[in-house]
Order: sequence, then C-alpha cells, then structure tokens
Amino acid sequence: MTTLNEFSRCVAQYDPHALPVSAAQAIVRQWATPVTAIERVALRDALDRVLAADIVSPIDVPSHDNSAMDGYAFNQAALANGTGSVHLSIAGKALAGHPFAGRVDASQCVRVMTGASMPADCDTVVPQELVERSADAASIRFAADAVTAGANRRLAGEDLARGHAALRAGRIMRASDLGLLASLGIGEVEVRRRLRVAFFSTGDELRSLGEPLDPGSVYDSNRYTLFAMLRRLNVDMLDLGVVRDEPAALEAALRSAAASADVVLTSGGISVGEADFTRQLLQTFGDVAFWSLAMRPGRPFAFGRVWSGARPGAGAPALFFGLPGNPVAVMVAFYQIVRDVLLLMSGATTRPLPVIHAASRRPIRKRAGRTEFQRGVAEQDAHGHWHVTPTGSQSSGVLSSMSEANCFIVLGHDEGEIEQGERVAIMLFDGLI
Repeated sequence: MTTLNEFSRCVAQYDPHALPVSAAQAIVRQWATPVTAIERVALRDALDRVLAADIVSPIDVPSHDNSAMDGYAFNQAALANGTGSVHLSIAGKALAGHPFAGRVDASQCVRVMTGASMPADCDTVVPQELVERSADAASIRFAADAVTAGANRRLAGEDLARGHAALRAGRIMRASDLGLLASLGIGEVEVRRRLRVAFFSTGDELRSLGEPLDPGSVYDSNRYTLFAMLRRLNVDMLDLGVVRDEPAALEAALRSAAASADVVLTSGGISVGEADFTRQLLQTFGDVAFWSLAMRPGRPFAFGRVWSGARPGAGAPALFFGLPGNPVAVMVAFYQIVRDVLLLMSGATTRPLPVIHAASRRPIRKRAGRTEFQRGVAEQDAHGHWHVTPTGSQSSGVLSSMSEANCFIVLGHDEGEIEQGERVAIMLFDGLI
C-alpha cells in the first residue's frame, strides 16, 4: 500500500517543513474520493444536494411558440406590402393558457398577451405601444419598419429542448435549479448521499459554552466556526466536543470518528509542544502526508488518513485534517485547503473561489516564501474601482478581525512587501463565510 507520505514526496515543490499551499492543494485533491451512495429525494428536499446523474429534459421548454410581450401577432409577410405601413384586422384574442384556435390570414392579426401561444400562421409580434387602433377597435395600423420578421416570439424549446441535459451530474442544486426542474414536471431527483464529517477540538484549556472559566481556560470557539462552515456545505456533521490532551482520550476520539465519518477534522494538538499528542498518535495508527504549510496563518496543518483499527489499514478509513488551534488560522486553513476537498468528496463539480484585484490603501508587510491570507475591508469607489484596507492586527488569534473584515487579501508565495496603492488579489467573503 502506497502511503500518503510516499506519494507526497513525489509532488513538485514538496517540502516536509513548509509545504507551499499550491502543492498541499494538489496533494489533498488526489485523495478526494467522492461518495458513491445515491439517494432519491423529493424536489423540495434537493436544495444544496449534489446531483448524482444528468437530468435530461422530457419536454420542450417552452412547450410552444409564444409571445414575448403584449401586442399583436401576425404573419411576417404583411411587412412586405411595399407601402411602409401595415394595416391588419383583429381576428381574435389569445391569453396565456387560452390560445386562439382559429386560422389567421395575411390581412389579419390576433391580440396576444405575454406567454400566450402564437396563433397558427403567425410568427411575429408587434408591441401594443407601437400600433394605432381604429375607432371601432377592429383593426390596427403600424409602421412596417417598427418590427422585424420573427420579432418578439419565443420558440418552442428555446429555453430547453427535449432530450437535452437540463442539469449535469455534480451540480450543487440551487433555488433556480428547483424551479427549472419543476418546469419540466420533475418531482424527484437522484443525489449523492451527504458526506459525513466528524470534528472536535483538543486542549485542556478549552471549555464548552455554559461551563465556568477556570484560571487560564478559554471558551472553545473553533467548533462553532467549524460547525458554521460545514453547515454551509450541507454535510452531515458529528460534533465530538472537546477532547482533553490525554493520549487515551485522543486515540478513542480519532478511532470513533474514523469509524463513523468519511472525514475527520480536529483543531489544535498538531504542533510540536509537549502536550500535542495528536501528532504522536497519528504516527502509530495513521498515515500523514505533511505537517506544516508555508502559509500564514495556518502553518501547523496536518493531512492524512486515520483508521478505526489499531494500525494503518485496519478498520474503517477516513481522511484526516488537523487544523491549527488559533481561530483565524482554522478558518483560513479550512477555506484554502479543506473546503474544496469536502466538495469533491461530496461529488460536486468545483470551481476556484473567485478572486478580484484591488488597490491597497496601506503598505502591507509580507515575507516571500509563504502564502499569506490577511484580513481586509474591500470597497468600491465612485468610479467602481476596488480598494482594500487591512484590518489592523493580523494575529491568528484575533477572531474579531474576521468579523470586521469582508475579504481575504491573498499574497502569493513569492510576493514580498506591498506598497500603498499597489494592486493585490482579494477573495470576498460574500457567499463564502
């Protein structure tokens, strides 16, 4: 069995002491095996689920040629009478859901409303505001150059043709997708089962909400940020709480998590301190690809596999992500490394998170040789140009700066100091956090 560590050493830019972010992303993507189980759910339960198969349209949408606006439908031949003016008698009326059933000759038109079926022999609609009606409302007149042949008509199948794919497998279902499938008469869809993710925090200093704070203790915030970030991804979550810095307790938690989940996330306990037992335990019944990233914040970061048994390969396996203990570092590591893998394992088709560029309102300190994700406040000026201001202290323990910020300032591995006014890449939080 090829170990993750052996595989990782073959990846370009591999550095066991400070792995570049791009190399770490490449490694973890290679081990993101999608879940295979499929469930059939009602359409109303499909929001944010991942489609397991292509959805092929059983009908044309729209099902018939129809008017794109309120007006008068007629045959385009009437535009070629050479007089510059078109005069047509009104043969009847068509409403959405109530088509005009008669025939229409070249000298006639039909009053149509938006969405109404185009009457037989009609292929063009003149908007009502461009016509003059006769005193008895029995005929209309308009300029021949007011419309072009075929104008204001929506063709059958123009939105979606019968037999064509409406949605592709791997799509995360959005509200508009539910409406689209409803328009096709589809009431159930096949989706991948939800990914199962277990998570816990480590540290004797951590207290859960509702517990008193002893001297030197702090409330555990990481589980709540992890919970919120995971909920955005619509996975099944198993919160294992706070696990003390005791080898037996940590081993039991890791094995239990591996037995019940596809992915295990921990925060804290992966550095080189005397009480960081997670690292020690994973060397006995886990397989770790790397322990450290050239990233700030988030340098201590472990990726590998754990098993529910007593040794690698024994029992049920799960991918393992050991996140740092500092709260900002947890969020940065999750969004830059973990999020994409969880989506891939859920069976979703992923795209890189959008990045735009903005002028920095302040100088930014940066050392080349690591990727930095600083917190910033981005805004557009009156001319639509983006500017970004760092949110003061960039300490990985200052979680309030994440609440203040609305973007990450992304400073690449090889970048150095940033001058005021220099353009930088930013990743907006909107739709992310």
